[in-house]
This record gives sequence, structure tokens and C-alpha cells, in this order.
Amino acid sequence: MNESWYQLEEGKLTLFLYIQPGAKKSEVCGLHGQSLKIKLAAPPVEGKANKVLIKFLGKSLNIPLAAISIRHGEKSRMKTVIIQGGRKEHLSSLVDQKI
Repeated sequence: MNESWYQLEEGKLTLFLYIQPGAKKSEVCGLHGQSLKIKLAAPPVEGKANKVLIKFLGKSLNIPLAAISIRHGEKSRMKTVIIQGGRKEHLSSLVDQKI
């Protein structure tokens, strides 16, 4: 796996995301430069889009919400998201199947 929008390390998955808030529905839209583009059905107000992003990733990847955190970009469209837990092989299969 040689994609630029994520990095896998033992027990940790780092996602580089470009977020488009205010969409009709939350969905993955493909790549935006070296980031994965995700549309979110939430406004970029008072952290609402960030909360929807975490819920969307948790549901899409079948990962507990507590394992997902935004490392950089809480007030930006460009975000770095960390997903803790799991083995490298497990996380890579989730990425390949879901995104």
C-alpha cells in the first residue's frame, strides 16, 4: 500500500483528509491532491463537522469512536486524523474495503 492519504504503523492509522462541510450527505468523494476528500452533512460551526467526521469514520470503518481523534486541523478543511488500536494487517484491510 503506497497511498499518500494514509500511513499505517503498528496499532495506528493516520489519515490525511480534505473535508467539505455542508453537504447533503456524508460520503467519501475520492482524492483531493494527497488527501482523501470527504463530504460531511454538517455545518463547519462549533465543531459540528468534526463530530460528524468522527462518527462517519467510526461507522464506516467499524471502529469505536474513542479510538478516533483529530490530531491537526480542527478548524481547517485539511485534517490529520489518528485511529488507535488494531493490528497493521487489520487496519489495512479496513482501509482497502471501506475507503
